[in-house]
Amino acid sequence: MDTQSLILALGEASHAGRTFNVMPVAGEEPVLQIVVSGAEETPVYLTITDTQILCLVYLFEEREIRSGQLADLHENMLRLSVPMPLSSLGKVDQHYVVYGALTPTSSEAEVMQELVTLADNAIDLLQTFEDFLD
Repeated sequence: MDTQSLILALGEASHAGRTFNVMPVAGEEPVLQIVVSGAEETPVYLTITDTQILCLVYLFEEREIRSGQLADLHENMLRLSVPMPLSSLGKVDQHYVVYGALTPTSSEAEVMQELVTLADNAIDLLQTFEDFLD
């Protein structure tokens, strides 16, 4: 699967009653910003390499964590990471993220399922972590 065919497929598709607004992001690597209907506040960023399709949502920045709450936040992240379907937690620079990866041979339906699941998981995580953030 390549970026261009994914743009075309998602632009005309729906999955589980959800639609996708796909916009290329300017930069060195081809990245798509995908807004899943019903989860507009958590856009998914997708990139395709030879080895994976990586989907990522930025949750919050390190500077947004309440003073003295970092250890408790990390503990909660570790506890939630296992039962959260199709998603993992991580950190990119100063940003906490939730992400999922697929094989480049994944079907369009599998990619759409990942996008919907990841966007919904991001919303749930933001609600879960709101007590740790300013």
